[in-house]
Amino acid sequence: MGKIISVANQKGGVGKTTTAINLAAALGVLERKVLLVDADPQANATSGVGIDPKNVKTSIYECIINDIEPQDIILETSSPNLYLLPAHIDLVGAEIEMINLPSREKMMRAALSKIKNDYDFIIIDCSPSLGLITLNSLTASDSVIIPVQCEYFALEGLGKLLNTIKIVQARLNPELSIEGLLLTMYDIRLRLSNQVVEEVKTHFQQMVFDTIIQRNTRLGEAPSHGETIIMHDASCKGAVNYLNLAREILQNNELTQLKESEKIIELEE
Repeated sequence: MGKIISVANQKGGVGKTTTAINLAAALGVLERKVLLVDADPQANATSGVGIDPKNVKTSIYECIINDIEPQDIILETSSPNLYLLPAHIDLVGAEIEMINLPSREKMMRAALSKIKNDYDFIIIDCSPSLGLITLNSLTASDSVIIPVQCEYFALEGLGKLLNTIKIVQARLNPELSIEGLLLTMYDIRLRLSNQVVEEVKTHFQQMVFDTIIQRNTRLGEAPSHGETIIMHDASCKGAVNYLNLAREILQNNELTQLKESEKIIELEE
């Protein structure tokens, strides 16, 4: 049975979509069958894997609101073993339409349950809010990854997100766990980045991934080409970081039997 992981943080600009896209691609390269679900009306995950949202006729919106079968609209991507359940701007209206519906927080779970067994991992890119679509994503998920930017306001709003996760665990999805906090946009040259890393690890300890995502120009370039970082430049720091994150997640879920020497990819000088 596949595992559903949401990538969530209501604070924008923390590397959430970058993480969803490139973690999914890295898991695909490591020979896992992966579905990327774009649950953000901005549809950045859709365009980030080379699919133009303007050409998307049916999306996750139709799965949730109109009971369209998700397997009928899943698209292949150019990245190995990576498939996409796309988004469209119509998703903005989904929350309004869902307000008066019964079990409104569980509609995405119902849709994804039909295909969960077809994939090793389903990665959901949540919108930068704590609205009804994000609640649906968390209710549908087995775990959540929280990207935390290595900058001054890193912990701002994190308490609110963690409180939302507790509410979801208590009322909607008792099986939801925190896969980990992921430190992103790390710059080894900046004292502030190192202070944030230390503070987050002190506060959250074992909840923090060992892998840290470094600032990398290639990571910023890749979406403009409609490519994952692995397809764009497999040897850059960003690609290495996300491959290491994928390996760490596989190890944490006991889905790999790597030797110690194979667990971490070393960057070439």
